Amino acid sequence: MLPKFHKWLPLLFFFFSTCTATFATRENCCILDERFGNFCPTTCGVADFITRYHSDVNRDLQNLERLLGDISNSSGVTDNLIRHIRQVHVSQPAAQSNVIPGYTQKSRQIIDEIVRYENIIVGHENTIQQLTDILILNNNKIQLLKQKTAQLEAQCQQPCKDTVQIQELTGRDCQDIANKGARQSGLYFIKPLKAKQQFLVYCEIDNLGNGWTVLQRRLDGSEDFNKNWIQYKEGFGHLSPNDNTEFWLGNEKIHLITTQTTVPYALRIELEDWSHQKSYADYAHFKLGNEADKFRLTYAFFVGGEAGDAFDGFDFEEDPSDKFFTSHNGIQFSTHDNDNDKYEGNCAQQDGSGWWMNRCHAAHLNGKYYQGGVYSEKDAGPNGFDNGITWVTWRNRWYSLKKTAMKIIPFSRLSIVTGQQGGGIKDFEVGNRGDI
Repeated sequence: MLPKFHKWLPLLFFFFSTCTATFATRENCCILDERFGNFCPTTCGVADFITRYHSDVNRDLQNLERLLGDISNSSGVTDNLIRHIRQVHVSQPAAQSNVIPGYTQKSRQIIDEIVRYENIIVGHENTIQQLTDILILNNNKIQLLKQKTAQLEAQCQQPCKDTVQIQELTGRDCQDIANKGARQSGLYFIKPLKAKQQFLVYCEIDNLGNGWTVLQRRLDGSEDFNKNWIQYKEGFGHLSPNDNTEFWLGNEKIHLITTQTTVPYALRIELEDWSHQKSYADYAHFKLGNEADKFRLTYAFFVGGEAGDAFDGFDFEEDPSDKFFTSHNGIQFSTHDNDNDKYEGNCAQQDGSGWWMNRCHAAHLNGKYYQGGVYSEKDAGPNGFDNGITWVTWRNRWYSLKKTAMKIIPFSRLSIVTGQQGGGIKDFEVGNRGDI
């Protein structure tokens, strides 16, 4: 602490009791201050000066003394704080060094979590938007369905009417129905003797009382004949009262019809090309075996018809065995999923239909429908085999027919239908490639 200045004042008054003044210059005045004027102060002048400024100086000194005290106190607190920090730093140096990296790593983890949650939120927002769009689309569909339902309900208020007329007479086959007096072609229910229930067929009945049961119809390519085993067994396509739709009646139904009695059936094949020329072929004692025998096709002989006997095979002049390996009598039925042919490959899969495939065929009425008739190996696809609707004893294998029909009638009625026509086999132009 500094000594207080006012304690020296009496002594100064004693030494400067005599007052003199000298003109002040740089050489003779030790104290040169503008507040003393132009003279070097005497002891009296100094005393007067001190007296005049004593109170202000004393106040300033007191303020300085107070400030020094505050500084001294602050210095003491600062010294204590520094000593405390040093003690803490010395006692826990390792812990202090790991504090900042630890908090930094934790902060980074928190930031990573925040970023991850932000990405999850963005993903959920996108999902919500997609679900919202789907909801709007479904709501629109629901509105359309409600409109359709309202329309159907309005229609159902009216009495229902059959859109397809089914004739009332029934029988074992279409000839049985014709024998009962039916003279109109159309849809009839038949129930062969071994059938568990009746089923619908198209009956072609003429004025002479001949009743043909139609097994197959090709007209315009509207029906895809590349079906599996079950579909060929049960039948597919659509039956219509005016017979203007394509269908396969079904192997099981054909088996039930053709094996119900000892009375044999005749099979007629009807063909039409793209020039509207027509032809046919008749076969005697036609029947199909059961499913255990893979619906095997058999007939006794070729009766006749200008279309020729394609079921007996054809010599394509490529191999001596052509005719044998393209015949169909005694051949089992094959589909792409049930291969029963004589070929190391799968004829039904290659040709795209079910049929009585040997190795492979000379007749193929379930083949692919080609507009215009003429097609090529390139049109037939990667296998390059003749896969059209073919009957090679009438039109060559690269000509796909426009219309075909397969229908049966009791063999005893065939002479009435044909006028006892038999034979009539002609030679026709054929292709030069075998179907082996």
